[in-house]
Amino acid sequence: MTLKEGQRVKLAADTRLTGSVEMTEDSSTPTGTVAGFLLLAAGTEGTVERVVEHRHQSQEVREYERLKSLLDAYGDGMPTESRKQLEEKVDSLEPEWIAYQEQRLLVTVRVRFDNGFILDEAHEDVFTAA
Repeated sequence: MTLKEGQRVKLAADTRLTGSVEMTEDSSTPTGTVAGFLLLAAGTEGTVERVVEHRHQSQEVREYERLKSLLDAYGDGMPTESRKQLEEKVDSLEPEWIAYQEQRLLVTVRVRFDNGFILDEAHEDVFTAA
């Protein structure tokens, strides 16, 4: 499922969040780190505020995009030998490009729950449509 900003969602499973905070006795002296956790129950509803798509792009993929664009834009006007060299280079990088296109897209979201909590950079798979 691809989530969209403004979409209502709910947690698909109980979600345990862990972290630590610096505690002070009188708001001026640190006493140490206290670790704790928060458990958000499955079915907790909220609204998607932000959707971010992540895909790793290697140097070879960037080079393929650059050279392919150059070939598409100027290939017809290039000297035959130069165009042939460029086509060979593009062809040699094509397997990297195909692998990149087939790569599963990682999508993270920021969700503001109805109870006021905000969960940021959460994988979209932990949510279902509400």
